[in-house]
Amino acid sequence: MAENAAIARPYAQAVFELAGDAGQLNEWSDVLHAVAEVVADPEIALRISKPGIDRTALLAIVFDVTAQTAAGGINSPDEFRNLLRLLADNGRLPVLGHIAERFDKLKAEVQNRIDVVLTAANPVDEAQQARIAEALKTRFGREVKMHFQLDETLIGGARLQADDLVIDGSVRTGLEKLASVLTK
Repeated sequence: MAENAAIARPYAQAVFELAGDAGQLNEWSDVLHAVAEVVADPEIALRISKPGIDRTALLAIVFDVTAQTAAGGINSPDEFRNLLRLLADNGRLPVLGHIAERFDKLKAEVQNRIDVVLTAANPVDEAQQARIAEALKTRFGREVKMHFQLDETLIGGARLQADDLVIDGSVRTGLEKLASVLTK
């Protein structure tokens, strides 16, 4: 996975510069996520991995499925088609998900925003999420975009993830740490 992230970095940077110059960061983000979803589809992924596949036909399928998003969002669908061709020629279509993720991180940096995932064992109401977001805004000095996920396997408590920073206050993690200490 780290290898795919490293492979995706220069592609994401190039697309980010292209999108930034065109003033279309949001539109390109949408297109990248749409095409990443298409190539992650098990049937398409199987076709991509087959040796000797007709790349032109494969690209036509991928482009046709995502063309409405591309045509409706970005100024030049030809640039999108060229990106797909470049990725296909280099065997990089499977890293589109990583390209989309890296693109969004670059976009968030420019917009002075950070995406935070709050995972909790129980529902967290909007007011609590807003208080957490405000505390994180003070800590990071950036706007916070909060994403909530419910995960009952945490037993209790919550976990926050912002980029590489993880603050884990879940009961499950506490129990795992205790078990680790007791078995030594």
